[in-house]
Amino acid sequence: MPTATYPEIQDYALRKLRTGLTEKHTYHHLKHTVDVVAQCTAISDLEMVNSAEDLFLLKVGALYHDMGFLFTYQGHEAKSCEIADTDLTLFKFTDRQKEVIFNLIKATQVPQKPQTQLEEIICDADLDYLGRSDFYVIGEGLYQEFLWQGIVKNERDWNQVQIKFLENHCYFTASSKKRREEQKQVYLAQIKKKVAPWEHLF
Repeated sequence: MPTATYPEIQDYALRKLRTGLTEKHTYHHLKHTVDVVAQCTAISDLEMVNSAEDLFLLKVGALYHDMGFLFTYQGHEAKSCEIADTDLTLFKFTDRQKEVIFNLIKATQVPQKPQTQLEEIICDADLDYLGRSDFYVIGEGLYQEFLWQGIVKNERDWNQVQIKFLENHCYFTASSKKRREEQKQVYLAQIKKKVAPWEHLF
């Protein structure tokens, strides 16, 4: 069994994010990781995950899923696994436990392709905001981050990216489909309506 409790691991991981991420990480920041952990817990409850160890590994996976952003933007999932490997070895996680966590981290890579219930949960938790009331607030942070990285050049680019992403995205768990899908479709329609008057100009 690990030599540290979950609160101890959480403090250790969040301290790394708090001190290591820059102000330019306006989406992939500390608050995002904390939110993903919270949503993993909420969705697990709704999906009736009864195993204490499963929930423990899921939450640790959520803590580390974006840790790679401390060092790289592209391919951050692989770096997240490297960091997790070092830390979890320190905390005496078993090889089996580490493998579960590595797979949880890798499952969040877009396009998401979860293979287990826990992987479905972390995928839905990671993008829970797509069907929430804070969609536009959180999205603005991602827009600013994409501008910084040169992924988009302006708001029109951003809206096109959002439309494509929302059209291709799907929730995996029954609870997330029930709670988030309908509102996500509302946002998709709103963005399409916003873009429509400009389409004939390009």
